[in-house]
Amino acid sequence: MNNRLNAYRIMWVLVLFDLPTETAAERKIYAKFRKNILKDGFQMFQFSIYLRHCASRENADVHIKRVKNLLPEKGHVGIMCVTDKQFGQMEIFHGKKIVPATAPAQQLEMF
Repeated sequence: MNNRLNAYRIMWVLVLFDLPTETAAERKIYAKFRKNILKDGFQMFQFSIYLRHCASRENADVHIKRVKNLLPEKGHVGIMCVTDKQFGQMEIFHGKKIVPATAPAQQLEMF
């Protein structure tokens, strides 16, 4: 089996956050954090849950480090990695209707 396409090697990085938004300054910090993780290739899964498809654990570690460098002074941020195999077992519902998981955004890879 090609190791590059192994469902246990491919990773999903999830960033879960709850940042304060009571003041204009806090909302600006929230917007900047969100904008920066979007710029790094994360996509919104739910309002405060963003995810990114990564080709390997090493690639995931690069993006985790970037998120850690963006952390604001206040608020709660969680970062979690799951394998593609684990992510594929998630059941997603809109109301009571099950829907297919979102396919990862196409990523270009230079070799």
